[in-house]
Amino acid sequence: MSTKEPSEADILRPINTLTKKYFILYGVAALGLVAFLIAWAVQLQKGLVVTGLGDWGSGGGSTWGLYIGAFIWWVGVAHGGIILSAAVRLLGMDRYMPVARLAEMTTIGGLSAAGFYILVHMGRPDRMVTSVIGHYHITVNNSPLVWDVTVITAYFVLSATYLALTLRYDISRLRDDLPDMFEPVYKLMTIGYTKKEDEVIDRMVWWLAAAVIIMAPLLLHGGVIPWLFALLPAMPGWTGAIQGPMFLSIALMSAISGITIISYAFRRAYDWDHIITDDIFRGMLLWLGFFTLLFLWFQLQTIINGVFLGPTNKAVAIEAKIAHPVYRVAMAMMFGTLVYIFLQGIRPALFSKKRALLASAIILTGTLTEKVLFVVEGFLHPTFDIYANTPGTYFPSAIEWLSLVGTTALVALLFLNLSKLVPVVELHAIEHLRGDHEHSEEATEPEVEA
Repeated sequence: MSTKEPSEADILRPINTLTKKYFILYGVAALGLVAFLIAWAVQLQKGLVVTGLGDWGSGGGSTWGLYIGAFIWWVGVAHGGIILSAAVRLLGMDRYMPVARLAEMTTIGGLSAAGFYILVHMGRPDRMVTSVIGHYHITVNNSPLVWDVTVITAYFVLSATYLALTLRYDISRLRDDLPDMFEPVYKLMTIGYTKKEDEVIDRMVWWLAAAVIIMAPLLLHGGVIPWLFALLPAMPGWTGAIQGPMFLSIALMSAISGITIISYAFRRAYDWDHIITDDIFRGMLLWLGFFTLLFLWFQLQTIINGVFLGPTNKAVAIEAKIAHPVYRVAMAMMFGTLVYIFLQGIRPALFSKKRALLASAIILTGTLTEKVLFVVEGFLHPTFDIYANTPGTYFPSAIEWLSLVGTTALVALLFLNLSKLVPVVELHAIEHLRGDHEHSEEATEPEVEA
């Protein structure tokens, strides 16, 4: 463990430094986003037919594909991120305070990407105004699409408020060391601020964290999103009460993996080994193993109930899913990662940051693959197979792959921009670490004889 004492200068380093690597990464991310915007422009001009996702769908009737699978995945990353941050505050998990704000920013990025997918998959973005917003009082009662829009918007506002409240404390105390060019932004973010409000904000943030923990299983990735699939009786591959817990577990898996990768990137770029410590990575890896175990257990429950107990149409859908080579590869990837996490828990010498990084990348790939396959397989094996004679097999088009590149680039640009505007590690975390550091030094000081 590093003996270097954390300081305000450490968390200000991303704001006050510019490197060649930063510009290269920014350029790559911007190029990825532009490439997708060009592909989207082609789709807007020619219609969704360029992806094959028309009224009859592609590959035997899959009218949804990577777009919806990636939408679910990004929503899961977002929801899992804010749940982790809320747990840090609500449950007193001070060990993870240095990555709490990174988790909050991950939520903002994930929700932005998910909202973008709604616009892309609608085919015509103007329908958001004419069909959704313009007739909201009618559509909110009977449209799953509007439920999505409502939940994502509400959660975005909640998460942004959550983040903004915690930033007021930091900006007000670090203002003299922040760039003058962003003075109007800082003034807006700290308008009306006085030190007397700190206690009030702490209580507000606590209640917001409590709201997040309560809403997660009831309305968010354990509620509305899985209900959109689980309550469709004509799609036996989707139905079942297990979808809520499964969606929530995969959201937490994806979020922990994403935050691990982002934390590693900031640690390496800004020499934060004494802030984002090995202990944090080890702890997040263990939590990743716990939620991966839950997810695989839920998968086993679905398979056993579908194959041995479910009606014929349910059994057909489940058997087709487990026979798919992509599903087997995804489950093998997750199980292999779980085995590694279990072994390094028994033998700590097996742990390393790079292995934790690799495990996180594997889980992210596995969760995305599983969600896309979940969507496609659900369409391919309905109760009434009206698409049986539709030729071909579904495979994401180049435009769909570029959407994944573009939304990932969008999230990367969000972090790159925010890291130059505000501290991505809370000042409270530095104060807490400094206190621990001082206590550690006092404990190790040699006793002097009287």
